[in-house]
Amino acid sequence: MGFAERFDHIGITVADIDTATAFFVGLGLEADPKMTVEGEFLDTVIGMTGAVTEIVMLRLPGGGTTLELSSFVRPDHLPGSPAAPANELGLRNVAFVVTDLKAAVDQVAADGYGLVGGIGEYEGAWRMAYIRGPEGIIVSLAEQIQN
Repeated sequence: MGFAERFDHIGITVADIDTATAFFVGLGLEADPKMTVEGEFLDTVIGMTGAVTEIVMLRLPGGGTTLELSSFVRPDHLPGSPAAPANELGLRNVAFVVTDLKAAVDQVAADGYGLVGGIGEYEGAWRMAYIRGPEGIIVSLAEQIQN
């Protein structure tokens, strides 16, 4: 038996927390108020001294696993790979099931975000697309096909 009890959250570090928050709210997540975290706890956990970060927690209206966006005020951000391909090692995407994939893709396109590839269909059961969101975050959107 392992130690983990439940899946709690996924954390993503971003430079522009307001833009990233707006993107995920546009997908239907609800955001808690932005908070600032600093002090001994943060320094101990992340292994840095004098760190300050802003954090927004987001969740789907029904609850469940949360998405934590954090943006460091101090120290400065380190550059990431905003154009990273799907096969680059590391966390590659955050996935959500949607009720209308086409509408979701159209909505994020209207906000200036595009597809990584195209809309694919898997064995007549799922339609899926990867969206390149703010700061290169890949968001997987999947719609179950009703048979």
